[in-house]
Amino acid sequence: MVIRRATTTDVPQVLPMVAKICALHESWDDAKYGFLTYPEQRYEKWLTRLANNERSVFLVAENQGQLIGFLVATIEQEIPIYRLQEFAFIHDIWVEPEYRQKGIARQMVMQTVESFSQMGVKQIRLDTANANESSRRLFASCGFRFSTIEMLIELSH
Repeated sequence: MVIRRATTTDVPQVLPMVAKICALHESWDDAKYGFLTYPEQRYEKWLTRLANNERSVFLVAENQGQLIGFLVATIEQEIPIYRLQEFAFIHDIWVEPEYRQKGIARQMVMQTVESFSQMGVKQIRLDTANANESSRRLFASCGFRFSTIEMLIELSH
């Protein structure tokens, strides 16, 4: 098993995993994650750009030539009222179910932390779904801590 930077040729193999993570998120909270149809197609151009962007982290986990996981993270600009001007943000991480509990996600997260550290980024943020306790345990084991709790209300018009 190898974890490496994704290339543009990896994007078509990543898209089915994007569809799976989107479906999972939507099953957890349709109000928060109410995707348009075929969200993975909407990722295609973005992931292709990220694969060529030195200031982002787009990793894939590969086992015997088959992609079994991915992580995508970008550098975002903070609004200009804070001392911190930019931060990294982990958007998505996925490992195929049959490969979970083998340390793959943890390796991708730690490689991401190291990559952003080498770029001089001072902070990495992420969101986890309320239902995703295993994700919170993973990120806590990698040194992340709670900073805010997002809340949501649905309004009918």
